[in-house]
Amino acid sequence: MVGVTIKRVAIVALPGVLPFELGAAWEGFGIDRSDDGIPPYDTSLVSMTPTVRTGAGWTISTPYRLDHAADADLVIIPAYDKPERIGPVLDLLRHTVDRGASVMSLCIGAFALGEAGLLDGRRCTTHWRHAEALAAQFPLADVVPEVLFVCDGPVLTSAGTAAALDLCLHVIRADHGEEIARKVARRMVLPPHRDGGQAQFVDAPIRTSPAQTLAPLLDQLAGELDREHTIDSLSQRSAMSPRTFARRFRDETG
Repeated sequence: MVGVTIKRVAIVALPGVLPFELGAAWEGFGIDRSDDGIPPYDTSLVSMTPTVRTGAGWTISTPYRLDHAADADLVIIPAYDKPERIGPVLDLLRHTVDRGASVMSLCIGAFALGEAGLLDGRRCTTHWRHAEALAAQFPLADVVPEVLFVCDGPVLTSAGTAAALDLCLHVIRADHGEEIARKVARRMVLPPHRDGGQAQFVDAPIRTSPAQTLAPLLDQLAGELDREHTIDSLSQRSAMSPRTFARRFRDETG
C-alpha cells in the first residue's frame, strides 16, 4: 500500500455490480462510526450513468459520476458481471495510480484492474474460482490464488465475498492502527484478522483409499490437532527422511 492515510474513498458501481461486494465496500468505508471514536472516511458512490443495473437484476441510483473520483485517495471496484465498454473507468484507474493514489478490487473486480494494465508485473488475487482465468487473460500479472488479499504498492486486490471485508479491515488497520481496526471489526461482528487463505475453501478430495504407509500417522494426528507439527517431527515419527516424508505425504493426501 502507498504510505498515505486515506481520507477520500470512491466506490465505483459498474454495470452488473454484485450487491454483496458493493455493500462490503460501503460497510468498510461508508459507515459513520465516529460515535465510537472511529475516524470517518469521506466516501462516495460513483458510476458512469445515474442508474446502474446490478448483477441481481435490480437497479440502483448513484449520486455522482466518475469525475467525482478524480481526487480520491482510494478508488474501489467491487465485483461485477463483466460488462463491456468501461473505457472511462479504466482511464480513471490509470489516472488514480499515476497521481499516487490507490486502487482496490473486490473479488472479480480484479479483471477491471487487469484491463487497465495495473496488474502487469504485480502480485494480485481474486476469487479462487476465477484465478486461472485472471492469469490467462493477464499473463503479465502474478496471480496468487491461495490468499485472502494482496497489497502490491498502490494496487490492492481481494479474494471472493467475505475477503472483501478482510481487505477493508487491513486498510483501516494500516490507516488508523490495530485498536481502531478492532473497533470496526467488532461493529461488523467479525474477527479483526482472519488467519489462513483461500486454500481452505477450495474443494479438495478427502482421502478415500487407505494410505499404505501414513494411515496410522494420519489417524494419530486426527487426535492431536491442538499440537504443532512440522515435517521434521513427523518424519522422525515415520522413520523417514524429511524429504521422503514430504513427498509421500503429498502423494498420499494430495
